[in-house]
Amino acid sequence: MMTGITAESSNLAHHLLMDTVIKVVLVVVALVVLAIGMVVIWRRAGRPNDRSGGTDDR
Repeated sequence: MMTGITAESSNLAHHLLMDTVIKVVLVVVALVVLAIGMVVIWRRAGRPNDRSGGTDDR
């Protein structure tokens, strides 16, 4: 069983790890929301869906 400084440092390490995990998850979610927003704006702006380099053979 851990006591004293060992228990406190283990508890601190756990909190720091959880803090980092939460921040990474928040950044990933923000990037997904940003990507979805960009796709919605791109489609509503009427841009072509094909990636042919902008050439139109019609």
